[in-house]
Amino acid sequence: MHVLKRLKAFGLTALAAAALPVAPVGATDYPLSIDHALGTTVLEKAPERIATVAWANHEVPLALGVVPVGFAAANFGVNDQSGLLPWVAARLEELDEPAPPLFDEGDGIDFEAVAASRPDVILAAYSGLSQSDYDTLSQIAPVVGYREGPWATSWRDMIRLNSAGMGMAKEGDALIGELETRIRETAARYPELDGKTAMFVTHLDPGNLGRIAFYSDNDARVQFFHDLGLASPQVVLDHSAEGEFSGAISAELIDALNDVDILVTYGGASLLEELEANPLTSRLPAVENGAVVMLDDSPLGTAANPTPMSIDWVLDDYARLLADAARKAE
Repeated sequence: MHVLKRLKAFGLTALAAAALPVAPVGATDYPLSIDHALGTTVLEKAPERIATVAWANHEVPLALGVVPVGFAAANFGVNDQSGLLPWVAARLEELDEPAPPLFDEGDGIDFEAVAASRPDVILAAYSGLSQSDYDTLSQIAPVVGYREGPWATSWRDMIRLNSAGMGMAKEGDALIGELETRIRETAARYPELDGKTAMFVTHLDPGNLGRIAFYSDNDARVQFFHDLGLASPQVVLDHSAEGEFSGAISAELIDALNDVDILVTYGGASLLEELEANPLTSRLPAVENGAVVMLDDSPLGTAANPTPMSIDWVLDDYARLLADAARKAE
């Protein structure tokens, strides 16, 4: 499972990257120390058996041609019982490898399953690990945690930290460069996005629209907006300064959102109807203009939270939806 495979030529599939020099796992100097918010991880030698926990960390080794010995099953955005998001399933097929054992994290980290995979390193750069979780996992193998806070790791830092834990930091940097180029090329096709403000609202309750909760600039979903040229409205900036992951305001203060050009949230047509009918949310310029992007539990909605392999999968469709909303906001 841990055998390194050559990546295929860029352009043949969503995440291939021929420009990426695939070196052996562990092509670096050891012992290797990696500092993060939960401690310092020391790897005495190059890891061969790589496990990952939490959301999407397995995408880093997969994108770099390495199949982990185990990773978390996806519990959102999957329409079958495979536990594999479509871009992950496609990558495994591309590498001609079956899926490894999947960890069920519905009730938290499955420590016994992780231990059974006999990893040399556990990647968790994008996670909500508690110190207790980290300490327990560290009894199994060295753990690469998040740099600043739980669930606050950007897709770039997810790649940097996890690839470093694999001994493939240079390959990780090359992957970041490939994705940044792809994003720039896509954003250039949609100049209407440049400078527009966007707010990513968390899951709304159609029966209770009295509170508007939203993600801050410290969330990967909002950082993806910035990658595409979008800016944050003032209320989002206000809740980002202190490192907050999200914020909320009462719908009675809805006028504070008058500078929001585009509204993005999870839901479907019925939620949009509620937003348009509600006497407060209907006053939002984004709602009045129809500049609302509704994401459901499809892979598109899942990939709006960008990860190393979902970016290429979703980029064109997502940018097009945002650009359609941006034109309505003009």
